[in-house]
Amino acid sequence: MFTQSLEDFGDFLDVLDWFQQLLEQAELTADVQLASFHPQYQFEGVPADDLGHYTNRSPFPTIHLLRQDQMSKVLAHVSDPEKIYLDNIETLKKLGRRQVEALCPWGT
Repeated sequence: MFTQSLEDFGDFLDVLDWFQQLLEQAELTADVQLASFHPQYQFEGVPADDLGHYTNRSPFPTIHLLRQDQMSKVLAHVSDPEKIYLDNIETLKKLGRRQVEALCPWGT
């Protein structure tokens, strides 16, 4: 978690890319994956006002290291892992922009 830096989303993406490169150089991509969150997170190719961006928004820029073996164990109990992300977006849409922005004021 970067509480005093990487406010600029572009800079954050550069650091995220650097972390990914480090994992690849260390040949750890089979063991670790990165999950990223940022107050201004925006998925490429998605309209700027789409509520789906809030699935990856957080109060501070954050790069979370996930162990692949633990993720595999958890996802083994989920019938459709790809649907998790879609369910999260659907939940945000049901809440509506006003409530999502009230709950996540850092992402507005």
